[in-house]
Amino acid sequence: MRPVLAGPERILLAVAGLAGLLGVAASAAAAHRVDAPSLTIAAQFLLFHAPALIGLALLAGSGLAPLRLTRIAAFALALGLALFCGDLALRALAQTPLFPMAAPTGGVLLMAGWLLVGIAALVPARA
Repeated sequence: MRPVLAGPERILLAVAGLAGLLGVAASAAAAHRVDAPSLTIAAQFLLFHAPALIGLALLAGSGLAPLRLTRIAAFALALGLALFCGDLALRALAQTPLFPMAAPTGGVLLMAGWLLVGIAALVPARA
């Protein structure tokens, strides 16, 4: 029997696609702006994390890692990415923050997500 991706994994794949799209768009925008180092950083983070989200969605759907922990890790990365990159992009393009402490909150969520990825690798999946 082939594994089937559940709703949460499909959402993660959609978020990964959106992250890739926005990463390419932000890269293009940053290339045309001389004063946009934070937009370049946002683009890089989006493009680095898009494949990670794809991998986590597939890993969660495979049953090779603990489902709940893998999903939590992936959604922590997705939310952290939205907050961190959203704040950096808004600051670069509109000269306004997303909200106070959005980037640091997103950064902490990204770090927590990666920590959970590591923990998920060490916790055996249920048979």
